[in-house]
Amino acid sequence: MITIREMTMDDYDAMYQLWSHTEGMGLSEADAPEQIDRYLKRNPGCCYVAVDTQFFSRNGIVGTLLAGHDGRRGYLYHMAVAAANRGQGIARQLITHSMQALEQQGIDKAHLFVMNTNEDGKAFWTASGWEQRLGLDVFSREIKSLCSES
Repeated sequence: MITIREMTMDDYDAMYQLWSHTEGMGLSEADAPEQIDRYLKRNPGCCYVAVDTQFFSRNGIVGTLLAGHDGRRGYLYHMAVAAANRGQGIARQLITHSMQALEQQGIDKAHLFVMNTNEDGKAFWTASGWEQRLGLDVFSREIKSLCSES
């Protein structure tokens, strides 16, 4: 049986293992335990895990979704469902929980990032009713490098 519950730091090792085995998932220093802990504290009630109570390896975690907001827009990260558990509606349940949490916090629109080489991810999000935004490019920069130039 699959249950959806709020994510905690006790889930970190199992989540990271799932993320590491999810094709198309980009991981970085931002996924270190202290970074995820800060994210969860900043976004209480928005991040969820799917737990298979019959599956005891990885603490039963078969799905994850990090969600949060900046006060204006919501953002979804690290949607992952174990390959053996796909096609059961787990991702839809995770999305519903996170989107309801964002709505309750006054957020009316959310964005997500998909690696441009992740064709399965793009197909999933499109089939789930999300629109790919054209005309926008994402720019990133390490803050440390910016501060060291001053």
